[in-house]
Amino acid sequence: RAASEPITIRTAKVSEIDALANAMDRSRNYIINQAIEQYLEANAWQMERITAGIEAAQADKVLPADEVFAGIAAKHGWSR
Repeated sequence: RAASEPITIRTAKVSEIDALANAMDRSRNYIINQAIEQYLEANAWQMERITAGIEAAQADKVLPADEVFAGIAAKHGWSR
């Protein structure tokens, strides 16, 4: 796809974007760019974690779920 290809945003979403922009005293463009940046960062982080998890599983460097849950419970003082 060409970098200059237009995008479409649903009318209802534009109203929500505008409401948020007005509440934050920001432009529609600012809100949209912030949302896209946060979305891309979150998905990049998730993909990195998924890839690391797959690599750990393939290298047999994983713990049984019961051990993981027990460790979390112990860390927070929860009973299991």
